[in-house]
Amino acid sequence: MSTPTDPARWLEGDVALITGGGSGIGKAVALRYLAEGAKVAIIGRDQAKLDTVIAESGQPENMLGLVADVRDTDALHQAVASTVERFGKLDILVPNAGIWDFNRSVTRLSGKELSESFDELFSINVKGYLLAVEAAWPELVKSRGNVVMTLSNASFHTAGGGPVYTASKFAARGLVYQLAYELAPKVRVNGVAVGGMNTDLRGPESIGLSERSIGDSFARSTITGNNPLIPLHDSSVDPVDFTGSYVLFASRNNSSNITGQIIQADGGIGIRGFGDKAAGGDAL
Repeated sequence: MSTPTDPARWLEGDVALITGGGSGIGKAVALRYLAEGAKVAIIGRDQAKLDTVIAESGQPENMLGLVADVRDTDALHQAVASTVERFGKLDILVPNAGIWDFNRSVTRLSGKELSESFDELFSINVKGYLLAVEAAWPELVKSRGNVVMTLSNASFHTAGGGPVYTASKFAARGLVYQLAYELAPKVRVNGVAVGGMNTDLRGPESIGLSERSIGDSFARSTITGNNPLIPLHDSSVDPVDFTGSYVLFASRNNSSNITGQIIQADGGIGIRGFGDKAAGGDAL
């Protein structure tokens, strides 16, 4: 993974907590925040993955790996407490842990599968975000900090997933607006709606997709085929290329007057659409 060659140190002295920080965009944001001068705690369910990120960072003294499930409010409260105990405060929360439904159309799911995948996906992609904010907001109030949520092109457009994933990402978009309202003026809340990228994003265990990775399952052309910027920006499916917006929103000096906003860092998918990549495909 590439890293910024000349970071501006926009987050010097800040402390961040990132859920889903063991891989993908969460890992990329963690390493970018480190390069920008922050100390970073990462949450994940796999200690080995967290340890690998910390080892790769070259700054183990400025990182903390915390094993927790984002559906467990007690574990999230403990993660916040551990972060503050280690680094003294909390300035930035990045709710990021999520799963995808691999474009599983309603026409390809039984009622039982639909119900179970809905419960699992929403419990991680939506409730996990809300519980993370609930655990962190008192510390963020103390520091006049901020929240940067990972959203998706599916927060705005159809066919970035099936109906369950799309609904979860529209719900997370609503959380950005509602929580920005509730936590103002002391805590800013914004989001980054990322596009398709080459990560280890997995699917719901309830429908047998927990071992399937988006990076392994799709050719590069499938992930990026309708992305207008790919011909000129060949590396823009690497998670590191999405991290700049997270830095901007987290920076007090550069976005202190911005809240309730979402950057669509999706390579311009909104101006071209997904074309024949619709979730239903030829199912009907």
